[in-house]
Amino acid sequence: MRALRTTLVVLVILAGVFVAVDRVAVYVAESQAEDRVKVDGARIGSTDISIKGFPFLTQVAGSELDEVDVKITGIETTAAGRTLRISTMNAELHEVRLTDGFSGATAAHATGTAVISYEDLTKAASDGVAVEYGGKGKVKVTGAVNILGRTMSRSVLSSVTLVDGHTVRVRADKVPGEGIPGLEGLVREKTDFEREVGGLPNGLKLEKIQPTSDGLEISVTGTDVRLAG
Repeated sequence: MRALRTTLVVLVILAGVFVAVDRVAVYVAESQAEDRVKVDGARIGSTDISIKGFPFLTQVAGSELDEVDVKITGIETTAAGRTLRISTMNAELHEVRLTDGFSGATAAHATGTAVISYEDLTKAASDGVAVEYGGKGKVKVTGAVNILGRTMSRSVLSSVTLVDGHTVRVRADKVPGEGIPGLEGLVREKTDFEREVGGLPNGLKLEKIQPTSDGLEISVTGTDVRLAG
């Protein structure tokens, strides 16, 4: 009986050691992975990696991780001379295959959310234009136009849509004309614009966009999503 108890104690200790070693290995792997995340054609700020599933060591032995959660803060790309910054992107990667001596990682499928703040959207808009949340799924766009030497500021409520799965289009629902010929066209030249959203990891595509109080919220999905290597 004493031998059995001793054996059980040893097994518990070994299990505890295995768990501790496994968790340390996860921590080290997450830290190394954060330094290796690259996005083609874009600059990124900080990256946070969380490897799910237990035990981690057996997943590594099989060269595939069940789930990896990724948060990237500050993804910057340039299109048509304008920089568009994705404030944050959170993605859940599933069935992540480790390749190239564990220096590369490709997820079989992924889902996530990217957010473009109104501050960043304002910087990407035309000069002198400000964008903010307009309520009820709309954005408020304010710009100044010059009519016969007089500067007039106009604000419009605009709809935001996705074009061809990679471009954000902001277009005013209605522009107050106030009986001034050509005013609507001048206002739209300022307030209506399109900007391409780049800088997403290869394999991710935009699915849906929705203005919220925190910014433009974009749903993303993808297959064979490559994050590193």
